[in-house]
Amino acid sequence: MQDLELQAVESALTDLVDGERRWATTTLEQRRDLLMRMRDLTGAHAQEWVDTAVQIKGLDPNSPLVGEEWMSGPYVMAASLGVLADTLDHLAQGRSPLADVKFHDVRDRVAVNVLPTSVYDELLLSGFSAEVWLRRGVSRAAAKAEAGLAQLDPSRTAGIGVVLGAGNIMSIAPLDVLYELIAHNRVVVLKLNPITDPLLPVFGKVLAPLIEVGAVRIVTGGAEVGGALVQHDLVNHVHMTGSARTHDAIVWGVGDEAVERKRASDPKLTKPVTSELGGVSPTIVIPGRWSNADLKFQAQHVATQRLHNGGYNCVASQALIISSDWDQKDRFLAEVRNAIAAAPERAAYYPGSDDRVASALESYPNAERLGPGGGRLLVDDVRPDATEPILSGEYFSPVYGVVEIPCTGAAFTGAAARTANEVFAGTLGVNIIAAPASVKELGAAFDDLVEDLHYGTIAINAWTGVGYLTPTASWGAYPGHTIDDVQSGIGVVHNAWLMDGIERTVVRGPFRPAPRSVIRGELALSPKPPWFVNNKTAATTGKRLTEFAADPRASRLPGIFASALRG
Repeated sequence: MQDLELQAVESALTDLVDGERRWATTTLEQRRDLLMRMRDLTGAHAQEWVDTAVQIKGLDPNSPLVGEEWMSGPYVMAASLGVLADTLDHLAQGRSPLADVKFHDVRDRVAVNVLPTSVYDELLLSGFSAEVWLRRGVSRAAAKAEAGLAQLDPSRTAGIGVVLGAGNIMSIAPLDVLYELIAHNRVVVLKLNPITDPLLPVFGKVLAPLIEVGAVRIVTGGAEVGGALVQHDLVNHVHMTGSARTHDAIVWGVGDEAVERKRASDPKLTKPVTSELGGVSPTIVIPGRWSNADLKFQAQHVATQRLHNGGYNCVASQALIISSDWDQKDRFLAEVRNAIAAAPERAAYYPGSDDRVASALESYPNAERLGPGGGRLLVDDVRPDATEPILSGEYFSPVYGVVEIPCTGAAFTGAAARTANEVFAGTLGVNIIAAPASVKELGAAFDDLVEDLHYGTIAINAWTGVGYLTPTASWGAYPGHTIDDVQSGIGVVHNAWLMDGIERTVVRGPFRPAPRSVIRGELALSPKPPWFVNNKTAATTGKRLTEFAADPRASRLPGIFASALRG
């Protein structure tokens, strides 16, 4: 490590020692005002943020794919800041953030309705909803009393936390900083992933209110800088986003050292660690009677779940679970091939992507090569077995598999849940695609499927990425993992109402886009979602949504609707 980098680490941590004392005396009202200033700054610097992300990822600035950078960058940051500020405002008034929230019971648990939360949500995301399931035994009263987490006693700070930033989605690092600071009341040093170093000037501007008060510092550098940070005596906690392999290297070391340390239960890093680590996310397709338009739309949905951000998402779907006895299976898989092949061309910007695709080809030499240059792989006839490479490890590249199970109805949903839980690595997110008629016909068996899936986010006729974009939802692995078997990580982030006792988030969306949704009896007016990889106006819609999130005004809505309808 360079001397300058070491000096930057020492300087940042020394600053935060003093900053923690100032943060402890910063009132809830002052913290709320800091967050609102940051929302304004996010809007002011959103274009610079997106332009920088486009350069990092090698996107055509005129491509609709730029919409991904608007929505997964400054849009979700601005939206989250607004909700967090409102949460602090509630607490400052002596009210629970959940005081006005709707609850309902689901399968002997309390669920909190987290989407829609306003008329704006109902208009902009018509037909979409989300709920956070609390763990068994957490009552409505307890949920209200405990919401606020560390901000229930803002003067009691929790030391210095390190956030090791992600390199794929450009809002992950700043959102993780916010969660450490607000949910846990820890001042934060953020180490950027080297991929995102060009965003340092933008993040410095957006996070300026927190930097000025001494609550946040940002450093850059490679693995040695990260190692020096996490092992530093002044650091009390570590949060990281990445892979389970990277987590284990930090916690246990590498090679023989890691093996010996695990055997002796002697971690190299003894500080508390939370994490979001991805995994192998399934998409379960429930057999039903679909129209040609349904087959095509849902195939585009599947292609989006795999190819959004080029496939470099922790929650990107990596394999279908589908019934071999479904009489429309072959037609649907043909549409999936077409959708994957037709998705817009983009650079393989994430380091090691081509090598991972080559590794998949070694494991599956008969894989179909789709898309421009044949760089996207589709692997048929994947056995539902944990030894399959495509099910046991995250490829983090455009590689997709198909797992077939020979049954239908309730037998299929039961087998699909067992396969997802026992065969697929990780527990971050799972998608379910099911026609409304099939959900109704399955009845309790469908509810069993949702309950039985042990995943942190479950999306029904939606992509789990919608959960990431919903500030009030939780984001993280299913609870229960440990550093010995970390899988998709430990703890949650986002959760802008600062709820305690979270088990999972369940997202629901319309099976069909408008106007077909209305014609077929669904209460949903949403057209093709702007996060679809083949949405023609995603860039314009994403920009307008960001402007609205940074400055919510009804006058902005017509422009959003006009762009979205052309998508």
